Amino acid sequence: MRESGVLLHITSLPEPGGIGTLGQAAYDFADFLHQAGMTIWQVLPVGPTGYGESPYQSASTFAGNPLLIDMKLLEKEGLLPDGAFLPLPDSDHVDFDAVRAQKEGLLRQAFANADSKDMEKFIKQHPWAEDYGLFMALKGHFGGASWMEWPQEIRVRKKGVMAKWREKLNEEIHYHIFVQHLFYKQWNALKKYANKKGIQLFGDMPIYVAEDSADAWTNPDIFQFDKDCRPIKVAGVPPDYFSEDGQLWGNPLYNWATLSRRKYSWWIDRLNAMGNLFDLLRVDHFIGFANYYSIPAGAKNAKGGEWIKSPGESFFKVVQEEVKGVRIIAEDLGEVNDRVKKLLRFCGYPGMKVLTFGFDGDETNPHFPDNYTENYVAYTGTHDNDTVLGWWEKASDRVKEFAMETLEFTEEDDIALCFIEEVLSSPAERAIIPMQDFLRLGSEGRMNTPGTVGHNWGWRMASPPSDALKKEMKALNQFHQRGKNK
Repeated sequence: MRESGVLLHITSLPEPGGIGTLGQAAYDFADFLHQAGMTIWQVLPVGPTGYGESPYQSASTFAGNPLLIDMKLLEKEGLLPDGAFLPLPDSDHVDFDAVRAQKEGLLRQAFANADSKDMEKFIKQHPWAEDYGLFMALKGHFGGASWMEWPQEIRVRKKGVMAKWREKLNEEIHYHIFVQHLFYKQWNALKKYANKKGIQLFGDMPIYVAEDSADAWTNPDIFQFDKDCRPIKVAGVPPDYFSEDGQLWGNPLYNWATLSRRKYSWWIDRLNAMGNLFDLLRVDHFIGFANYYSIPAGAKNAKGGEWIKSPGESFFKVVQEEVKGVRIIAEDLGEVNDRVKKLLRFCGYPGMKVLTFGFDGDETNPHFPDNYTENYVAYTGTHDNDTVLGWWEKASDRVKEFAMETLEFTEEDDIALCFIEEVLSSPAERAIIPMQDFLRLGSEGRMNTPGTVGHNWGWRMASPPSDALKKEMKALNQFHQRGKNK
């Protein structure tokens, strides 16, 4: 089936309280997609966010973001008294600090009313939860400092010392586990509802973990750390479309030799966990499984890195044996060399095509419309680049002329619609449109500008999508034979 969907992160939903959650607005959006003939709802990573609020720099690859928990649902459950949640002033941009402060107080209030039996069951089902709870409790105890700054004996997890801290911080550990129990309960309920409506939840999994994460602290031997648990080399990408200095992400790189000896068990657990959360899974920076860019720790930019071979096929042979039911999409943007192409052919995973990338250069550009085939997910744009209208406003005259000639439109036309139609009409099996493009937004709707910190990740829809937009989307699906409207 030729499918279509919308890219819209949960936080961007229009809901009273200053941030989108797993509450009523999420159910309403699933209904909207269903009625518009869509079959896919793509979101960004749903893990806890920290400095800069990037979903790609999370405290855990397994945990959910407490900010997505809906407080009105907790009132309905009796975990909070009626009226405990007083929505913050609404805005078209998330005030993360204000939302976090309010939800922290309410979640602790709910914890006081929690049933310990639910917690015990959750821990059995999620073996990572206790280490995550300890990590977060210690992080709170040390004033939010990175684990790299904790006392040495805690940083390197001496056994006797860990037992002492587990006992000392027992209540706080269980609070953080309780919050995860709430997240998963609300997420699973939404997923069940969306699936009944014929909507698949399409998630996003960063290839790397954050340095300041429970994953890195709990499993230091699977990363390129020295004996004191300090990073030796870190991740990034060389100079590219987005940055002339490259991108210095700073994530710890994997110790693939250790992972291989353990039959990639950590990765298998991670992929299976993601398969339980999502129906489809975009693996961010897929090229890192073929070769990764290694930058010396402490470097000021990414220029001095080098490409190193990753395990490639040997890793995915194990994945294909041990991970069932996870439909993977490869984010293959960036330097796609022959080794990456060979790995993609071996795995058979769909790659990505981004239409706004397609008019730099000439017809040999891999994102040029004539180069789309079935085994791809086609996009007008992603969360990392501007909206169609924002891109158009900044595009050079040569790029504009090339696009108008190729797509056969003029500057007087509905430019965003021209790009949407091109993606929907493509041979790609799946077509995804960011909600901002359906709303005809310019750069004010941009979700993220790579390499910057500040105003990213906070965009929100000002109001629920209109019936007129729903009718337009349904008609587009019918015309282009996508979704449930073929």
